[in-house]
Formats: sequence, C-alpha cells, structure tokens
Amino acid sequence: MKDKKRNDDVSSLNAIIKESIKKNWDRMAFSDMGGINYQYKDVAEQIAKLHIMFDAAGVKKGDRVAICGKNSSNWAVIFLSCITAGVVAVPILHEFKPDTVHHLVNHCGAKLLFVDAGIWENLDEKNLPELEAVLFISEFGMPYSKNKKLTETRNNINECFGKKYPYSFTKESLEYFEDKPEDLALINYTAGSTGMSKGVELPFRSIWSNIRFCVDNLDWFKAGDGIVNMLPLAHLYGMTVEMLHPICKGCHCYFLTKLPSPKIILGAFAEVHPKLIVTVPLIIEKIIRNKVFPQLEKPLTKFLLKLPGLEKYILKKVRAQLMQAFGGNLHEVIVGGAPLNADVEKFLQKIDFPLTVGYGMTECGPLISYAPSNETRPHSVGKIVDRMEIRIMSDDPETIPGNIQVRGMNVMQGYYKNPKATEEVMGKDGWMDTGDRGIIDKDGFIYIMGRSKTMILGPSGQNIYPEEIEAKLNNLPYVNESLIIEKDGQIVALIHPDFDAALKDGKDREKLEKVMQQNIELLNKDIPAYSKVKDFKIFDEEFEKTPKRSIKRFLYS
Repeated sequence: MKDKKRNDDVSSLNAIIKESIKKNWDRMAFSDMGGINYQYKDVAEQIAKLHIMFDAAGVKKGDRVAICGKNSSNWAVIFLSCITAGVVAVPILHEFKPDTVHHLVNHCGAKLLFVDAGIWENLDEKNLPELEAVLFISEFGMPYSKNKKLTETRNNINECFGKKYPYSFTKESLEYFEDKPEDLALINYTAGSTGMSKGVELPFRSIWSNIRFCVDNLDWFKAGDGIVNMLPLAHLYGMTVEMLHPICKGCHCYFLTKLPSPKIILGAFAEVHPKLIVTVPLIIEKIIRNKVFPQLEKPLTKFLLKLPGLEKYILKKVRAQLMQAFGGNLHEVIVGGAPLNADVEKFLQKIDFPLTVGYGMTECGPLISYAPSNETRPHSVGKIVDRMEIRIMSDDPETIPGNIQVRGMNVMQGYYKNPKATEEVMGKDGWMDTGDRGIIDKDGFIYIMGRSKTMILGPSGQNIYPEEIEAKLNNLPYVNESLIIEKDGQIVALIHPDFDAALKDGKDREKLEKVMQQNIELLNKDIPAYSKVKDFKIFDEEFEKTPKRSIKRFLYS
C-alpha cells in the first residue's frame, strides 16, 4: 500500500512518460512486425521533431491534432507527441467512412491531420477548411499544406532539429508539457453499437489514473517484456492498456501490420512470447473454437475423457499445448469489450487457463473493473478499479439488476460540444450512468446483465434484456452469433450460423433451418413466457461490428 501511495504522488502522465523514456533509453520501444523498429531514444527524437513541426504550424497547447490510420509505430509516436506537447489528440478509427472522417475532423476543429495514404485518397481537402496541413503517418510526408512555415520546416526537419539541438540530443534534452489533472488530453470519438459517434473528452487525470492502475496491479509485466498490439490504437482499450501502459514501463510494443486472423496472431505470439495479452472475446473464441474444440470432439478423445483418471491428464495436456500456442511465456490474458462466450469461458476455467474478463468504456478511459485471473469468478467482470466508485441503482444490488453508475478519476469531463448528451449520463454529484445494467455481490464482484438502451419492454411491462437471450442462443448448435430484436410487437432472433461447421456435418441450408427452428424451441423452454422468441431470420454474413467487435445493433433494430 505504501508503494501505491508514493506512486500516486507522481500525478503527471507526462512525468511518467518522460521518466520511462530516460530510464529505457537504449531498449526497444516500438516495432512494426516486418517493418520499422524504434528504440526509446528514437521515439524521443521523433517526438522532438514533431514538436518542432507543431511550433511551425502554430499548433499550441489545447489545439487539436487528428490521427486516422491503422496501428503502427508512427501512429503511437504521433500520439505521444501530442500528449507531451499539451496538444489535444483526436484519434479517429480508420474504419470510418470518408464522410464521417470529414465530419469528425471538422467537428473537433483539428489544425493538423495525420492519416494513412490509402485513407487520404478518399478524402477531400475542400471538405476540411480548418486544416493547416495533412501529413502521412508513414514517413510524415505532406500531401497538403497551406502553411508555408510548416512546409519549409518539414522539408528541412533534420536541419531544424540540428539547430535546436546543436551539440547532441540526450536524455537531458527532453522537455514535455507539465500536465495538470483537468487539462484536456484527448477527444475520442466512440464507435458505439447504438448510434452516432460522440466525442468523449478525457482529461489527463483519466489517462494517468488508468496507467497508474495498470502499473500498480500488473506489476509482473516489466521493462523489456514484449506485447503484441492487436486492438485499434484509436480505441481507448488498445491505446491505454495495450500501448501507453507498456511504454510507461519500458516494454516493447509489436504492432501487427496484417489483418489479425488466428494464424497471424498465433504467429506473432510465437515470435514475441508475450507475458500479457490484451484482446476482445472474438479473437479468443475463434482460437479455441478452431484449434481446441475440434480436437476434443474427436471420437477417441471423447471416449478417453469419460474414463476415470484420464480426463485430468488430457486437459492438462491441452492446457500445456494452448499455453505454448500463446507463446509459452503467458502470465495473463485480459479480455474486454464484450461478454465471453459461456462455453469458451467454462472450458478455459476448467483447464485453469490464466484468463480474466474486465469491464470498461471509452468514457472512463476505459477501465471500470478488473480482477487477476487467479481471483476472477465465473461470468464476473471483476471489482471496481483504484480511484473509482460504483453503485447499482436497485433496491437489492446483489440480486436485482439495476443501472450501473460510476464516479472517480477515470470519468470523462463530458461529450465535446454536446451538453445534452452529457447531461443524459452525468449527474451533478459526479456519478455517471454507464448505460449498462448489472448486480454486485457481497465481495464486490460485478456482473453485467445487459445494456439499458437495448432493453425491450414486454407485453405487461416486463424488462427483457436481449443480451441474456443471445447468450443462451449462442450456445446452441451451429449458432455463430445472434441478435434479439423487437419487430411488430414480437421478439425475433437474427442468426448468423456457423455454415462451415454445419456443412462439415452434412447440413445443407434446408437442414440448417430445421436445426435453427429446434434451437428456438429449446431456447423458449429456458426463458420466461413474456420473452419467448416468435420468429427467426438467418443472415448469411456476419453482423457489422465496431472495432472492439461489438455488433452495431442500431443497424438491425
């Protein structure tokens, strides 16, 4: 406890970043897998050069700089350059359509836009009137500029750098913005599952508090350790837990440069041997369903698992193989962003695989709850994190679900230029309504029951939570994913089946539809009469998702 108190005294995020760069000067910091590599001293030099370019562009403390591109070392360097200059970073998801990118860049009033060349091809500077310039994330090329001083500085950046640091660039050369807790650090536009993006204003205290929690509570992840960065840096989960936290410890971030398929990810694990893996359920589920479950379904294995004494031996062997597949050096997998499939979670707990499920949201930068894998409980998302409080708006929070509200250092300042949306979630006493419903047990473990915004009102006023029905439906034969919606006063299931598995078992389209009908009948026996599913529809393609792999429900309601 004394260590935590002492660490809390260092309340500046930039002080932590600066100290880590100096302490780990010659260590590796960032690598694009199959591409460029930066030591911490290289990161410091790139930050210094970008600060010179910010000055030339007239970008000052509080001004906005937008970043829109795929994960890369340069993306991370640009973000750190903004934070350490007191410039408000505005990460924009590269999956957004051009019209949305135009709107968000204009909405935040960005002076500069760092962008991937492929994304810039579909944008138009005429629709971005407030921009001083556009720079490519790769190599910092400049396809558009209306600022002569910035253009000259960019074209002669090494000369400008040499003039500012005429003798040498050393650890003592680092000069970073001295952040105060309420200074605005970034505006992060959500890619929500229920509608249009909102700009979440996160002050330095929120990012610092998230980093501080990771530093204090994941103390087995140390300087020099590697991590495979799979999640979007433009999303708070990937940015804070998977990039900023490791950099503040002196770790080595490896960015995937290809689409994160199970094959690509497992190849990266074999190369990096990560102690920590931060991911979303879909990636874990695909690996388990594709690599493990088929092995356990083989007739001989199924027979041996039923023999006394052999089950424990086989599962121990499966665990060892899985640990090796994850790089052979694994301490913990942290899953967040959505619920984990019940069958996968049950299996991983049975083999004592070091996995834990956390809970968070962009508005909290993102952490709300976590528990170590050796303390977690089935279906729980852990306990409230340091410097945060939680309450359940229910007459009996242990048994009756209620809206989850949180308060503390992680909570946002509000939604940018959107006071109405801010008032809808923020109370005058500092409590923020998460929009989720849940319960909390006597030991403080939190259980999420569903989103209040997705709640369907039953025929006699009953509350129906689609996520609870979907969780049951997703565990039935050949169901890959599902959505429960209301249509014309009836509950309808939208189902995307596992066509490959069905075909392998000799199920054509007609037979598969019969299986789905049987699934609905089984489901209805297991849920209250008022929430029974009246009809279903099969979808040939996966449902469209946000970058954190949540289904965009509003597209199907």
